[in-house]
Amino acid sequence: MKTERERKEENAIVLDVLPMGYVGEQRSAFKREPIVQGVGVDQFKLLELVPKPGADIQIHERVYIGDGEREKIERVKRRISYEDLTATAKLELPFAIEQIVRENEPKFVEFFNKSVPITPKFHMLHLLPGIGKKLMWEVIQQRERKPFESFADISARIKSIPHPERMIVSRILHEIEDPEEKYHIFTSK
Repeated sequence: MKTERERKEENAIVLDVLPMGYVGEQRSAFKREPIVQGVGVDQFKLLELVPKPGADIQIHERVYIGDGEREKIERVKRRISYEDLTATAKLELPFAIEQIVRENEPKFVEFFNKSVPITPKFHMLHLLPGIGKKLMWEVIQQRERKPFESFADISARIKSIPHPERMIVSRILHEIEDPEEKYHIFTSK
């Protein structure tokens, strides 16, 4: 079985399209290759992609980047860091992550149902912004009565969490933006 780091992303959400490559690149304009910056849908890996010639790619479009026949992407060039993103890509990243979280709601609701302690005094739920000890215990008590079924169910049963999806998005952004982050619960290092 492949580890998180070895597993390839199958799909990505486009964050920016650079038809003439990077502006600051030293090569002459005709030698630059077009670049697409994207975020992987499964592990939130930031990627630099090379589009197929003539492919019409839009920001926020989902593109297939797996091992099979790719319609719009020629190849995955490399994995990049948050600092490598263009200004446009940095602006679009929160919207793309929110889109991914909403499309995969059951996976993230499952986090609220299955999260466990990391150490005797530190729980995975503490990694979500705004969750302290009191709120953590409320989540645990509610999920023991009946597992959560949706973000709306979490909001209805725990009044202190009106938007659980925003907590998840904030945590994912933190994991992507901070290279020193020790705990990666949604992203791969």
